[in-house]
Amino acid sequence: MGKAAVVILLKVLMILISTAWLSLWLLKPTNLWTRKWKAAESSARNTVFGYYAWTFYTRISHDFTKLTPMESLKLDLWQLKFLRVATRFGLLAEACLALLLLPILRELAVFRILGIQFEASVRYHIWLGTAMICFATFHGASTLFIWGVSHYIQDEITKWQRTGRIYLAGEITLVVGLVMWITSLPQIRRKRFEIFYYMHHLYIIFLVFFLLHAGDRHFYMIFAGVFLFCLDKLLRILQSWPQTHILSARLYPCKVVELILPKDTGLKYTPTSITFMKIPSISRFQWHSFSITSSSTIDHHTMSVLVKCDGRWTTSLYDNIRAQLDSDADKMKPIPVAIEGPYGPSSLTFLRYDNLLLVAGGIGITPFLSILHEIAATPGNGSSRYRLPSRIQLIYVVKKSQYIGLLQSASSLLQNHPSNKCHLKLKVFVTQEKQCGATLGEMLNEASQVQSVHFGLKGPIYAIHGPQSLYWTAALAGIASITFLVFLICFNHIFVPSGKNTSGHHSSKQAVSSKMKAPKEKSPSWVADILIISSFIISLACTSLVAIVLRWRQLKKEEVPLVSSKEEKVQQLSSIETKGVVEEEHEVHFGGRPNLKDEFSKFLNETNGSDIGVLVSGPETMKEAVASLCQQKSGCFQIGNKEKKPYLSFHALTFTL
Repeated sequence: MGKAAVVILLKVLMILISTAWLSLWLLKPTNLWTRKWKAAESSARNTVFGYYAWTFYTRISHDFTKLTPMESLKLDLWQLKFLRVATRFGLLAEACLALLLLPILRELAVFRILGIQFEASVRYHIWLGTAMICFATFHGASTLFIWGVSHYIQDEITKWQRTGRIYLAGEITLVVGLVMWITSLPQIRRKRFEIFYYMHHLYIIFLVFFLLHAGDRHFYMIFAGVFLFCLDKLLRILQSWPQTHILSARLYPCKVVELILPKDTGLKYTPTSITFMKIPSISRFQWHSFSITSSSTIDHHTMSVLVKCDGRWTTSLYDNIRAQLDSDADKMKPIPVAIEGPYGPSSLTFLRYDNLLLVAGGIGITPFLSILHEIAATPGNGSSRYRLPSRIQLIYVVKKSQYIGLLQSASSLLQNHPSNKCHLKLKVFVTQEKQCGATLGEMLNEASQVQSVHFGLKGPIYAIHGPQSLYWTAALAGIASITFLVFLICFNHIFVPSGKNTSGHHSSKQAVSSKMKAPKEKSPSWVADILIISSFIISLACTSLVAIVLRWRQLKKEEVPLVSSKEEKVQQLSSIETKGVVEEEHEVHFGGRPNLKDEFSKFLNETNGSDIGVLVSGPETMKEAVASLCQQKSGCFQIGNKEKKPYLSFHALTFTL
């Protein structure tokens, strides 16, 4: 109850902050703001952060009414208007940038509080990034166009001003942003992931030159997202330290490898969770996400993931493990790994439905394996706060029958003994093979002939502990924020002249008169930018020091279990074979794809139109087809002489970014 109250409180707080932020944008250009807050703005102008808020349409209208000829550029009226519109598009790009980094936070996941998981929130990052690039491109291209038609492009394009906007920095920012966006397109990201991954790290150059171009006041509008992102990056680095090792691996005939990793007994995670993995022997910088197939309710000491080896990184992993199949235990080389996560839903949402319809394609079966394991481990005698679905139907679409072997770990549920808590029906569709005449049980045993590798690790190893607690994370965020503010204020007092004179009233008058005679020379705009960057780096360094000390003390207190005991446990788990005969009520079809419309209709009739959860994991075309069917089938349909309206709740599981 306490945790639920905290979540509700955080949601209300986020709504209030978002409402206040949007209100500032809407009210700033109005007369109400001008009348009521003029004095407050004047006093805030001389503080560290200054002020800034705007509304796009109102700002452009004000710009058009206050157009004045520019001293450096002799522009026509239409050119001035076009240039002002381009400037406001730049502010729209800034608004997108302010929100761009929030959806990809992991440790400080703001979207997770709203029930949106990381793998799903990435799409908001993609949408915001695309909108930002479109606005920024129009902003930059329009500015260059005006310079071109006014014949000032050669003078302005390479200008690095002492104060105000630095045009050259803006051009570098736009070019870097375009490179990042182009290399993140699906055609490049899926086929050349390394290019996408390394090019995306240009965000550091992008943010630095954006600060130099826009200035410190504009940078404060995006500062919250940048600050949280860098702090989140720091927490994830600490979470993945120290590295652990792969305990054992299983090689499937379909070129899929199952990795068994050590896990702390106190680490609990929910089904459909994902984890991020880095293997330094393959790449020192690349992180890849994988769905967890095990259940923390059953496996207290280990955690397993399935990896489909079809890319450069995954193929290197497969070849590395395969090369050690025939090696002696003493000659086996351990494979160190760094782990982030697991990250997943905060509750077992799939257990709230009366029935479940699972649709998987290929390696998309991995999140459903964790669901089946969790259901097998959940007591059905009423002692659990969750009720189990009465019927589960799994539609599994594969190209080759070799993929059926991935279902071996769920064989106990496939047997459908009377003691089972729910009824599971499996329908397998093999699209690129003809009928072989074998039963599902025979195919499952034949396809599950896997090769196991148990690494001969010596000495203690570190187990995966998962993300830190909410209070630990909040404390570090508070330390970083306070440190940044303290250093920024100190640096501003030391390096930025305040223009104040404490010699008395007479000297103040003299200072004012001297200013009227000779205007004071402004400090270069890059001075404030350097102060922000310096304060930012110092705050992160101080927070890193505190976090490292806390992490070191945490590891010192915990007894690290010996490998022998964990390896023994892994060997027992890996040696489990399918026992008993799989019930022949399951179906295996060859030579074609399933008619999902007919399958949905049959399942609805079998369940009498009750509350049904529909989960799909696979290609985008499969997700779109299932989503369309859920929308169609949620209408009324006939059951005997009665008309009943079923409720189909659609969930798309994404495990590739």
